[in-house]
Amino acid sequence: MPTQEQRRGRAIAMTSAEVDAFLSGERTCRVATLSHDGPHVAALWFVWDGTSLWLNSIVRSQRWTDVIRDPRVAIVVDAGEQFQELRGVEIKGTAEPAGDIPRTGTPDPDLAEPELLFARKYSGRNEMIHDGRHGWLRITPTKITSWDFRKHQF
Repeated sequence: MPTQEQRRGRAIAMTSAEVDAFLSGERTCRVATLSHDGPHVAALWFVWDGTSLWLNSIVRSQRWTDVIRDPRVAIVVDAGEQFQELRGVEIKGTAEPAGDIPRTGTPDPDLAEPELLFARKYSGRNEMIHDGRHGWLRITPTKITSWDFRKHQF
């Protein structure tokens, strides 16, 4: 499904290149899933490959249970301290497990890029360490909304 274009707030929306740079540089996102009794939100590390957002999640977690039941998710990555410097990206989309579950490190060409990005971002290494408790969730965006209040004249 193609990604929906942002309609509101175009004056403060990030360009595609700015979204890529922002998602590549930030470290923590908040992931909202639909639990059996309502929304569930949790902070998580992630990587962005320019097309998909990848979450390395404990497979025995509420988040994992939720996305198996209902793959719709919303994710927010934001930054800034003062109001006029707030910026962020919201991704709505679907989550799909990828690779072996839990991930053991068996070579998987589909995971080579996200694992290298994750290892470099969070450990400064070129190799992913697998603990046998985590698995990959690939988020395919259906809508990306961004904002950068630094672009607004206050």
